[in-house]
Amino acid sequence: RMMSDIAKDRTAHLLKKRGSVSSLSSHEFQRKEPRGRTKDSLGTVSYMDEPSQHEDASHLAVQMENTYQLGPTKHFPVVIVNHILKDVLTNYLQEEKYEPELCRQMTKTISEVIKAQVKDLMIPRYKLIVMVHIGQLTGQSILIGSRCLWDPKNDTFASYIFRNSSLFALANVYTVYFE
Repeated sequence: RMMSDIAKDRTAHLLKKRGSVSSLSSHEFQRKEPRGRTKDSLGTVSYMDEPSQHEDASHLAVQMENTYQLGPTKHFPVVIVNHILKDVLTNYLQEEKYEPELCRQMTKTISEVIKAQVKDLMIPRYKLIVMVHIGQLTGQSILIGSRCLWDPKNDTFASYIFRNSSLFALANVYTVYFE
């Protein structure tokens, strides 16, 4: 089935903008010879479906109206988030032994799981930052510090430290109120 002329023009325009990149989707179109005649063969053009900076930026921007709300209607539930941190770290790491490659992957997985569970609480207008550190437990000491500009009245954090015989894990969730 052939694409309409408008779709062909748009595809050609997008290809010129994006250049030759790996394929996530493809479209077919007819090639034209230099004299304006249509050639019988069909070609396939591939491009990525990522938005370009200039074209689709206006579609991604969300226009919000002023609420004149100076503080949160519901404060962030630190106690509930502490329970989430404890449950996730315990479930994922209880029986694990320290292995550098495994722990590198586990930090990513655990932080995504924590972020998803905290987002499920649906606390409006808070931005979340989730950080997970996993290290080998060999009697050493470690200091982990974080710095952030925030409003102590509305912004907060939750933290939990997990230890087993082989490793330690520190999970922090920082919440910053978005006015």
